[in-house]
Amino acid sequence: MKDIPWEKVRRVLVIRLRSIGDTVLATPSLIALRRHLPTAQIDILLEDWVAPLLDGSDSIDTVIKVGKSPADRLRTALAIRRSKYDVVFNLHGGPTSTFFTRASGARHRVGYRYYQYSTVFNHLLATSTNFWKQEKTHSAEQQLALLGFVGIPVEDRPKSRLSVTEAANDAIQARLDQSAIRNPRSAICLIHPAAAFETKRWPIQQFAQTAEFLDAKGLTPVAVVSKSETTLIADLAASSKVRIVTFDDLTLPEITALASRAKVFVGNDSGIAHIAAAVGTPTVVIFGSSNRDHWRPWTDAPNEVVFEAFECQPCAGYECKTFGDPLCILQIDPEKVFAAIGRVMETKA
Repeated sequence: MKDIPWEKVRRVLVIRLRSIGDTVLATPSLIALRRHLPTAQIDILLEDWVAPLLDGSDSIDTVIKVGKSPADRLRTALAIRRSKYDVVFNLHGGPTSTFFTRASGARHRVGYRYYQYSTVFNHLLATSTNFWKQEKTHSAEQQLALLGFVGIPVEDRPKSRLSVTEAANDAIQARLDQSAIRNPRSAICLIHPAAAFETKRWPIQQFAQTAEFLDAKGLTPVAVVSKSETTLIADLAASSKVRIVTFDDLTLPEITALASRAKVFVGNDSGIAHIAAAVGTPTVVIFGSSNRDHWRPWTDAPNEVVFEAFECQPCAGYECKTFGDPLCILQIDPEKVFAAIGRVMETKA
């Protein structure tokens, strides 16, 4: 490995495929890069469905979108090759992202030694724990470590950050105006009751009680899910004694704008929780099977994680192999969540 001559670097590509949360937690690395290379071209490669999340970002020049079809990936690889990047940071490590790293032809290719096909990279860091000299690292720290390893200043560990576009803000205000809220400009709380696995989903009845608790505090409960989770949000509305405004068709920029307006966010460990944290909203995140040290909110805004400790945590989360039913999420008392809400809202005030 040779040192990267940063004074000569003109074009940098960051590769971060996969999910909403992964994308949000890449923003600290983008912030650090832009800070160190204010005049360089800094681009990021994202999956097409999540790419709008970075609309309006001042840390990047271009979001390169890639679909799932082989033809689309080939076209994207050829476009990346033509861009002649000096440095590529692979923040993902899977075979597809490694393919794009190799296709780039960049002189400097940065990744982890444990990546599959690691021979593609010529700057290899062993582990983020080695870099930070601590036992446990957050996802954001794991990505920042790759930058720090090759000389980008990251010691202050920037927090996640998303921009709110004017178009998304206007669209959300229009939707709230149409929602029949008594006062569409009143303070709202944002609820996200969905998650990837049952082991990460707090029961809907508990979220309904949370909506009632927030309504009693004078906030308008607003819940969001994706189109595929419409049944979940319908169950939430039916289970609550108070009216909940529900959306299942918002774009990612619109969800970002909505989250930025909320007085507090309450939800499961999910990408939407990371969106809320990245716009500075006080967050309460309910954890079941997932790794709290790795996936907690990465923000300076008031935040708390609520959980019940079990020796089997964290786990892969596909199913509960210890108890059958995921007790780690099912046994969380609403009162613990209510208390956390009170603390983060008081801190914000």
